[in-house]
Amino acid sequence: MIEVRLLVKTFSDRRGETVRAVDAISFLVEEGRFYTLLGPSGCGKTTTLRCIAGLEKPDQGAIEVAGQAVYSSSSRAFVPAYRRPIGMVFQSYAIWPHLTVFENVAFPLRVGKQRFSADAMRRKVRQALTLVELDALEMRMATQLSGGQQQRLALARALVREPKVLLLDEPLSNLDAKLRERMRVELRELQRKLRITTLYVTHDQIEALSMSNVIAVMSEGRVVQEGSPRDIYTHPKTQFVAQFIGSVNQMEGNVQEVKNGSHAVVKTPIGELMCTLASGAGAGSKVVVMVRPEHIILHNQRPGDRQNVVEGKVATVMFLGEFLDCNIDLGSTIVQTHQPHSLDLRRGHSVWVEIPPGDCMALYTEATAAPA
Repeated sequence: MIEVRLLVKTFSDRRGETVRAVDAISFLVEEGRFYTLLGPSGCGKTTTLRCIAGLEKPDQGAIEVAGQAVYSSSSRAFVPAYRRPIGMVFQSYAIWPHLTVFENVAFPLRVGKQRFSADAMRRKVRQALTLVELDALEMRMATQLSGGQQQRLALARALVREPKVLLLDEPLSNLDAKLRERMRVELRELQRKLRITTLYVTHDQIEALSMSNVIAVMSEGRVVQEGSPRDIYTHPKTQFVAQFIGSVNQMEGNVQEVKNGSHAVVKTPIGELMCTLASGAGAGSKVVVMVRPEHIILHNQRPGDRQNVVEGKVATVMFLGEFLDCNIDLGSTIVQTHQPHSLDLRRGHSVWVEIPPGDCMALYTEATAAPA
């Protein structure tokens, strides 16, 4: 439903130097899927979205939406935004405060090329408002709505034209934490109900993990990894992805021995660890060993016949309701771990730290280029 090929978009900074905001990226969004561009500020995700929407003109590449070529540098084609089969929700919602809820949603129908009778327009607007549960508020002024209702209003306005593709630019970032959590569920359920192809932009990893079918992690204008939320989280391919998605402990290491092609013994500051090995790495490779806090297992006594067991001491314990957030001092390194809240831990207690080999990842350092 959306195909982007070798897209490039540059800007000039204040010194007149050219900056590649989008650096030859390519990706495909299948029909009915919820696809998320995830990354930190300045990584190029919003610029990519605006190029697809027709709000920015790229420098190179090609974009197709619903089978229609909306941009091609080779043929010099550029379809303006109002002729593209899209609906878009902006981060600021961009609703008109002087109009009612009904008139805000009706506006795209009034200014579009296709003309509707008063009855047809009323029916379409009410259908859109019913989808987002605002049908009882159609005569209320937009300024009288809560933050969550304004977000729904912007969504209804994007859906009223029955677009083939829905583009969402960080639409939940202005909501408080509790409302944002509820709107994640409502927005995802609405997308499933309508089966509308959705391209979502966010820097919030929780939004991306909880809502997406596919995530593309972006950095410096490029897609550095694409995959399902579970795959991105459990099998990051780079140090950047592992650090950006969730919390992670990391230690520098050197590969001592490779076993079965996919595992290796890695020398680290806390001793030798058996780790899952990045593809292509061999003996002598410099790596960074990463392990998620929730994957670390604590024992009061040394467990028998287990790999990757290190003695440590509890440095800090914080009760966070759902779990205990603990820092364990391993001598040369302090690791963070999440443990069940029922576990009796005290500062200064001696513990044995187990790092399961399947959850211990040895990745190339950012300074070391992975083999092509």
